[in-house]
Amino acid sequence: MSFQAYLDAIEDRTGLTPRQLVEVAKAKGYDDPSVKAGVILQWLETEYDLGRGHGMALVHVIKKGPQIDAKHVGSTGTHRDDSDMLWLDGKANRPG
Repeated sequence: MSFQAYLDAIEDRTGLTPRQLVEVAKAKGYDDPSVKAGVILQWLETEYDLGRGHGMALVHVIKKGPQIDAKHVGSTGTHRDDSDMLWLDGKANRPG
């Protein structure tokens, strides 16, 4: 599953766009470099019933922003994406 597909599935499950979830995470201080991924994963599981795979995609965006490694773009691997920039503003608002 691509990073973008994980984010789209998170939106389907929670009713919140990835950007909205990132804003909630930042308000809670989860974007602080000292906060470990496990803390964020526990929050996502408790509050939104998200598993590890979906949670790790969101952890990436919370900690590092929407840019992913270019090695995933145009590859044939399981995390293949069309762009190195993830769309955070909801599936209905995605251009094209």
